[in-house]
Amino acid sequence: MARQPSSRSCFVCGRENTGGLRTRWESDRDAGEVRSTVSIPERFNGYPGVVHGGVLTALLDEAVVRTALLEGGFDDLLVTARIEVVFRRPIPTEAPVTVVARLLQRTRARARAEAEVRLADGTVAARAEALLARPPPEVAAGWAAERPFWRVDEG
Repeated sequence: MARQPSSRSCFVCGRENTGGLRTRWESDRDAGEVRSTVSIPERFNGYPGVVHGGVLTALLDEAVVRTALLEGGFDDLLVTARIEVVFRRPIPTEAPVTVVARLLQRTRARARAEAEVRLADGTVAARAEALLARPPPEVAAGWAAERPFWRVDEG
């Protein structure tokens, strides 16, 4: 397993975003998966003690996009064009969950990926399927300023 790089300000993975989730991601090239284990703080609840669905969708979105890093780097990043999420079980706040994503198909300009959030006992509580696309050049150009800070953290 190899740790994936992250940005400074991203809501899901930003190292310096104290208001975000600050997830850390690993690539398992042998399994063709990316993974993260995270405990989602109570401040991200929808109902008391239950993670908000929008926060889970953001987590699943991050996971599917990170599948592009299994076989590439910063210049191979894609953006989500469509995502379909199915919530199967409530996900408690403050409890560790594991997010796992797999790349299903890839061309130079597009990809399909899937992700799931697993409870500590392995139960799949939410899953997503996504269509990813190469970003328009003007969007990718806006990422240039962050590139020097895109790195694996020491923590």
